[in-house]
Amino acid sequence: MLAKKLVTAQKRGETRALCLGLGMVACSMMMYFFIGITIVPFYTKSVWTTETVCKVLKANIKDKVFCPNSEGSEDEEIFPYPCLQVWVNLTNSGQEVMLYQTEDTLERNPKCSYVPDKLENSKEVKARIEAIASNFKKYQTFPCYYDPGGTQTNVILSRLYPTKGLLFAFLWPTLMFTGGCLIIVLVKISQYVSVLSAWQ
Repeated sequence: MLAKKLVTAQKRGETRALCLGLGMVACSMMMYFFIGITIVPFYTKSVWTTETVCKVLKANIKDKVFCPNSEGSEDEEIFPYPCLQVWVNLTNSGQEVMLYQTEDTLERNPKCSYVPDKLENSKEVKARIEAIASNFKKYQTFPCYYDPGGTQTNVILSRLYPTKGLLFAFLWPTLMFTGGCLIIVLVKISQYVSVLSAWQ
């Protein structure tokens, strides 16, 4: 009687462990799919792939401009802010080009190097842009990214999704997938050993 209860408890534990392993595998596949339709397209779409060194030529703050958001947006989503324009010199080619914060900055407003968040306070936005301009004038040389194919003549300060960030995004679902597969394999080995012991 006791042996029968132990076998029943063992089968329940194996079933729960198997469900846990399958659940982890299913969740990791969903995470892979989510990353594949969100982050990967932005990473492959970016043409600013080569890192170089940029030297600041001038950093000017012009009059306030309006932030043109995506097409079909409401009027209240368009807000004015000081326009910071940073021009740099590429050390590898000697070209004078305009610097943007990220790929998204160029799409939102190609006239300005920095586009603030529309939810920020206007005074805070002005102070932040002045601080950014001051930092560019203080730190004249810094790494930046350019398009080696020549499709885009401008440069960006940082990529939205760099290679390290993409690898880090794939790290967690990979660990979860590996853990789930390991649990399933261990359960199958346990079942095989149990069957083998019972047969002997």
